[in-house]
Amino acid sequence: MFANLGRFVSRRSAAGYERGFVREVRVAGRSPRNRRVERVIAVCWVLIALKSVAVFWLFARYHIPVNPLWVVAPTVAFAALCTVVYLLRD
Repeated sequence: MFANLGRFVSRRSAAGYERGFVREVRVAGRSPRNRRVERVIAVCWVLIALKSVAVFWLFARYHIPVNPLWVVAPTVAFAALCTVVYLLRD
């Protein structure tokens, strides 16, 4: 409705308006894996492991009355989700 109103007010032709839309998208195939991205993912997993060990140690050392899994579990879950999405991409 507003697109037609804008065309009515500006007095532009519909030909330019119609050319602004994407007609077709073609994907040739699966893109190759990027070794640099895979290396970054591996480094991030190492950092997550170090963080998890540090969190468990700090929670035990300073007697924090919260289960450390409340910090570690979401980190591991979201990292696993990101890794799976990268590995199973089309």
